[in-house]
Amino acid sequence: MALPNHAAESSVNRFTTDGGIGVVLRFGWFYGPGAAHSEEFFALARKGLAIMMGARQGYVSSIHVEDAGAAVSAALSIAAGTYNIVDDEPLAKGDYADALAKAAGRRHWLRVPGRLALLLCDRSTSLTRSLRVSNTRFKAVTRWTPLYPSAREGWQAMGDASVDRLP
Repeated sequence: MALPNHAAESSVNRFTTDGGIGVVLRFGWFYGPGAAHSEEFFALARKGLAIMMGARQGYVSSIHVEDAGAAVSAALSIAAGTYNIVDDEPLAKGDYADALAKAAGRRHWLRVPGRLALLLCDRSTSLTRSLRVSNTRFKAVTRWTPLYPSAREGWQAMGDASVDRLP
């Protein structure tokens, strides 16, 4: 799955070498309203099902969809380069699943281990890896800062908003 990403980044680097201003934004796992997979995970969490992709102690660097949009806007006037667009605090995957459950107002009664994702072969490999990524460089060259410092706050905001929409 990484080959298309590498090809795109190579194209951006060639563009910069030829005198353009090529910017690569590497986003963490998207979550929040409108991200279909996170809405599905949230619905499952409301039923007490927690899904962890990979080991509980492995890390996930995520980004709320609102923060991602603000980062794209901030990136319109920066120097060429590659920047990570993630929350301020990466969470261990177990903590990420716990934050989701808390936001959904449920305790987990069943945890689905991330190793099951390996049944999807190379399509899920990147989801099971442990990644602790920093946004420090992007924040240093822009005035951007995420509204949600971690998925704890982001998932909670999603949970609070969904409670407002319940009949």
